[in-house]
Amino acid sequence: MKTIYLDNNATTRVADEVFEAIRPFFSELYGNPSSMHSFGGNVAREVAVARSSMAELLGASPQEIVFTSGGTESDSTAILSALNTLPERREIVTTRVEHPAVLNLCKYLARSKGYTVRWLSVDKFGMLDMDEVKKSISENTAIVSIMWANNETGVIFPVEEISEIAASRGALMHTDAVQAVGKIPINLDRTNINFLSLSGHKLHAPKGIGALYIKKGTRFSPFMIGGHQEFSRRGGTENVPGIVGLGCAARVAMKNFEEENTRVKQMRDRLQTGLLERVSQARVNGHTDFRLPNTLNIGFEFVEGEAILLRMDDKGICASSGSACTSGSLEPSHVLRAMGVPFTAVHGSIRFSLSRYNTEDEIEFVIEETPKIIMVLRALSPFNLATINAACAVQ
Repeated sequence: MKTIYLDNNATTRVADEVFEAIRPFFSELYGNPSSMHSFGGNVAREVAVARSSMAELLGASPQEIVFTSGGTESDSTAILSALNTLPERREIVTTRVEHPAVLNLCKYLARSKGYTVRWLSVDKFGMLDMDEVKKSISENTAIVSIMWANNETGVIFPVEEISEIAASRGALMHTDAVQAVGKIPINLDRTNINFLSLSGHKLHAPKGIGALYIKKGTRFSPFMIGGHQEFSRRGGTENVPGIVGLGCAARVAMKNFEEENTRVKQMRDRLQTGLLERVSQARVNGHTDFRLPNTLNIGFEFVEGEAILLRMDDKGICASSGSACTSGSLEPSHVLRAMGVPFTAVHGSIRFSLSRYNTEDEIEFVIEETPKIIMVLRALSPFNLATINAACAVQ
């Protein structure tokens, strides 16, 4: 049975070009880039090439790129650095729909360190209220941390505009761009963004590698204390195979931007149209225009998401009910709850996230099989429409 992988917001396959690029660094090119000898120096030059490629993808300079272990480390490094370098400021501004890497860190800082967190709301389309954003950022705000694109709905936030507001208040701006990098154009040179986090395994590089952009001139406090690596901003011997792979993935992403925003988007739109035409009482979660070209979140009413995923898995279809980092939780998505998705649909919401490796035939297969799955599950459900409608009326 063929696997149809539509869970690319959770992780992506390593691109063939990336795999071939990193192979030598597990065998003959095993030197330490910090060594003085030429054997290590050759490796250091490859790290520098990767850094330049990553900077080009982001519209940044190589000196502004620090390699990390992934998005979570980058998020924590940026937020904690801001708090350490602006100790007189005791407020954090973020949204209710952030990835757990930011969400849970902010909850911890509020609970254990006494910081005030201003939680920004979203509307039914997953969009921010810019008036609320402006009112929430003050002279006591140390950092504004807002994701560039939501991992569950794909909704894109106006982080460039928000960075201008933050700068006008003297606050630092961080964006978790893990889902955005490689999918939409980014040019940090034209923004007031101080920090940007990214993760390699979201753009066809290996797991365990990421990067943090630190805008030139931004005061910085390291999270990983140790040696001189990464311009003394992140101690520890570099993950050379991961770094080389991330650099190659950046080059591949730049080459494939047009395909990401045309063919991948067309497949996503075909999937959306096909499912909405064939399944009654289904709804798109999130804004249908301001979102990533690869992401579709649909709420199927009166069924459970886990049951849908299990039956999809029987057909070889891989999708998700939300963030992979919360898959162990039975609670409904915090993102969809913040959006006010109805009780009848929030538990039955499925995220489909595509990549350039998907095909039109795969999409047609999903359109053909998913309605059958929903029909069977609704027939088996102990709840009929009248029962659920009554329960909603009580709430």
